[in-house]
Amino acid sequence: MTEITIIGAGVSGLCVARGLTDRGASVTVVDRDAELGPRSCSWWAGGMLAPFCEGTNADPLVVRLGLEAADWWAANTQATCRCGSLVLSPTRDRAELAHFAGRTQGYVKVNGTQIATLEPDLADRFESGLYFEAEAHLAPRAALAQLRAGLMRDGAQFLQEDADPNDYAQRGITVDCRGLQARDTHKDLRGVKGEMLVLSCPEVTLNRPVRMLHPRVPLYIVPRGNGIFMLGATMIESSSAAHISVRSVLELLSAAYALNPAFGEAQVLEIGVDCRPAFPDNLPRIRRDGNLISSNGLFRHGFLLAPAMARMVTSLIYDGITPEVMDETPA
Repeated sequence: MTEITIIGAGVSGLCVARGLTDRGASVTVVDRDAELGPRSCSWWAGGMLAPFCEGTNADPLVVRLGLEAADWWAANTQATCRCGSLVLSPTRDRAELAHFAGRTQGYVKVNGTQIATLEPDLADRFESGLYFEAEAHLAPRAALAQLRAGLMRDGAQFLQEDADPNDYAQRGITVDCRGLQARDTHKDLRGVKGEMLVLSCPEVTLNRPVRMLHPRVPLYIVPRGNGIFMLGATMIESSSAAHISVRSVLELLSAAYALNPAFGEAQVLEIGVDCRPAFPDNLPRIRRDGNLISSNGLFRHGFLLAPAMARMVTSLIYDGITPEVMDETPA
């Protein structure tokens, strides 16, 4: 049985662990924290499995690889909702909706009546939108907890240690999935700041993620169930994840209010901020230097791309297949 160590227990590391365990590997996952929590970028994820929507400003590679995500998460967790996503804009920003439609695929145009059928609590608020029926979303924290529990049932070991991947690589195959912590070996990694709010608003029911288009920053609202919603999508070029900006809070809350004024009475449960790891072109990379393999650079597409990256890492180790995102720069 092949013994493999994975450094990092966020979405990237756990997906790789699942792929390798399924191939019969004896897997040890090492992370600086005993459990997934606020220090992990994955803790603050939106959880949208929306490859077509991402196509509006992402490379076609992201769309193609992201198409694997919904099936993978549905097969490995019970936290996935496959009910599509909805893109809307206020009437004054109708040009933004047309621009979005011109850069994406996989949607049907919907009018006000159809929007009300999909989301009754948005009735009479929007004249037109785009419905991406094949897209999905999940609850990130529940999904990762289920993934971790399944790995433990299948024999994976979890260790708490602020590990040096190079030390473990001297003993055997090691996969570095540390995200932004890996800047000690990936000098071209940068942080892209993401900010989010979690609201409680039992007066509003949404069945799927809703993107609100804005000329400067598109925003999204993701239902978590039981009247809980996550608001996010701000992206700020920064490696500092200390505090959320006032502007971002105002934009996020304004988007929620514009979607449905009932959000004006919502309670703010959480304010989160973290940095997502990205390479200069915002595309992921797999690098190898002997026993040390690195999978990194998921940018804002962590849950969307992690299954495909795990598949490629697993095929590299077990089948010798060179990943299409392989970077010859040593890890």
